[in-house]
Amino acid sequence: MDKLALLLVIIGALNWGLIGLFNFDLVASIFGGQSALFSRIIYGLVGAAGLYSITFLMGNRVKE
Repeated sequence: MDKLALLLVIIGALNWGLIGLFNFDLVASIFGGQSALFSRIIYGLVGAAGLYSITFLMGNRVKE
């Protein structure tokens, strides 16, 4: 789960970097616009991964 969350956070960070630097939304361009269902799903997953990744900062995670 940690690796999947990290991958989604990286995708989100790269997408935001492209938006900030070049005004280009890669996710929207691949999946049919910002309001397209699949784009919204990707945005939602990236957001959920960001929230999950907050636990990395807290240090209260159980090591397996």
